[in-house]
Amino acid sequence: MDWLSPEEWSAVALSLRVSVWATVCSLPLGILTAYALARWSFPGKQALNVLVHLPLVLPPVVTGYLLLITFGTRGPVGSLLEEIGIVFAFRWTGAALAAGVMAFPLMVRAIRLSIEAVDPKLEQAGATLGAPAPWVFVTITLPLILPGVIAGALLAFAKAMGEFGATITFVSNIPGQTQTIPTAIYAFLQVPGGGSSAVTLVIISIIVATGALFLSETVSRRIARRVAGA
Repeated sequence: MDWLSPEEWSAVALSLRVSVWATVCSLPLGILTAYALARWSFPGKQALNVLVHLPLVLPPVVTGYLLLITFGTRGPVGSLLEEIGIVFAFRWTGAALAAGVMAFPLMVRAIRLSIEAVDPKLEQAGATLGAPAPWVFVTITLPLILPGVIAGALLAFAKAMGEFGATITFVSNIPGQTQTIPTAIYAFLQVPGGGSSAVTLVIISIIVATGALFLSETVSRRIARRVAGA
């Protein structure tokens, strides 16, 4: 891409890498969390609901700082992970973790709404026929909530692409290593003559975010029509 400088292309490529991994790795946990909040009754359910949505209301810098003191090399979790060769702080993996945490509430909410729209009697009918709970979920629930799962995943991807505050606090802004599109825009705006590069990355961000939202709506509607006609 000749219209992108090496630094700009590096930020775009890293953002895509971070967003994809953040979405893919958080999706199984997002589905499980959404199902638990929609269907199960257990002590601490309200606390879990608050915890899931906390990144939406906390300042992103606070979330990034909490990640740093938890998953940093001197943190209680980070120090243990470092012993087995897993490091998050000031690495692209940390950017993926921060993006995943910030996008997680949007993913869970979209999937939870889809689960709550499914008639529980359909799942109960499968259970009464002797099917185990995991098989009922895979064969009955999952196909019905697929539009919500896809919508949640694409919304999470778009959110991860735009994540700034938690990322720059947790992994800093290292070109080629942790510098994503938002942090690159911030860096370009701090130097004379960097405005044109910032504008280029802003346009790319708008295109990617708009595309993700459009794809989310289109795919969800098509799958919903197929499910309704099945």
